[in-house]
Amino acid sequence: MEKIIRSLCFFTNHFSSATLEALERMAEIVQKAGFQLQTKRICLEGYTIAEVQALANLKEDYLLSVGQLTREEAWNNLDAFLSGRAVAFNLALEDTVTTEDVKLWWEIAKRAPEKTFHFTYTCNNTPLSPYFPSSTYSRNGFSIGLQPTNLAKDCTDLKSWLDNMLQVWLELKELLKEESDFLGIDSSIAPLFEQDSSFIYFIEQLLGSFECSTTQSIYTQISHYIKTQNPMPIGLCGLMFPCLEDFSLAQAYERGAFSIERNLFLSLHSGLGIDTYPVGMDEDPQRLLEILELLRNLSNKYQKSLAVRFIADGKTKIGAQSDFQNPYLKDVVIRKL
Repeated sequence: MEKIIRSLCFFTNHFSSATLEALERMAEIVQKAGFQLQTKRICLEGYTIAEVQALANLKEDYLLSVGQLTREEAWNNLDAFLSGRAVAFNLALEDTVTTEDVKLWWEIAKRAPEKTFHFTYTCNNTPLSPYFPSSTYSRNGFSIGLQPTNLAKDCTDLKSWLDNMLQVWLELKELLKEESDFLGIDSSIAPLFEQDSSFIYFIEQLLGSFECSTTQSIYTQISHYIKTQNPMPIGLCGLMFPCLEDFSLAQAYERGAFSIERNLFLSLHSGLGIDTYPVGMDEDPQRLLEILELLRNLSNKYQKSLAVRFIADGKTKIGAQSDFQNPYLKDVVIRKL
């Protein structure tokens, strides 16, 4: 099996050289055990973005976050967020949604559109997920998030893939059982790119089409399994439907099979929200407000963690081909929300 750790993330409210030493030690342990490690991440509590950008000894390959910010903190940190090294954050909306919240996203989209990749709105967010930008601190320690789609390679049925995931979860639990800082595994389905690493590619191999899959029980089966069988659950533990990161899903979006309504439908019963969803620069801001308000209401009604990460390239309008200049995002012809 191709065992891939998408994110090894340390959470701390006091950064020091010991943080980096612990991170590197954990990285060495999992890699020696045969895991591919894609990213090392640090989520810091109680720091401004500028303070994080100024920390010494942070290599470029470390991904950084300040977790959840208040509205006031988000606006106060905006200039640093837009101008310096990428530092992710999220903004909680479960209390209300305002036009200023939408204006914050538009400021990012217009002034530094590449940074829309590092910002998300959250509702009833679950802390300690290693996946940015939803990651939010609640205590010190580290969590792990996989790229479990690759474990489906050569699987001809759903059970084989689920069995492979359980095997890897148990292996990680045993491998790290002596590590007092190990908080757990976020068993979210986090896809990326195409074919073996694409969630929707696997679904299409099993069921024939993405469109037909959306009214079958397969997603609820998977989401139930990853929540109940994970031996050390932490964080979100849900299905991710990242429109532009899962290239088979991006193709579905282009042919009109992944509308914002279908995204919300899948998120409500199995998923984690709206993720890397493209927005044209001539989109009506009122539409974003309406979508955020609906997602907030659904999240509160069902007490379900949901997030929204809209993506823009700062120039492309509805009906034109995007130019994100981001290797993790597939360019598409942008549709109206």
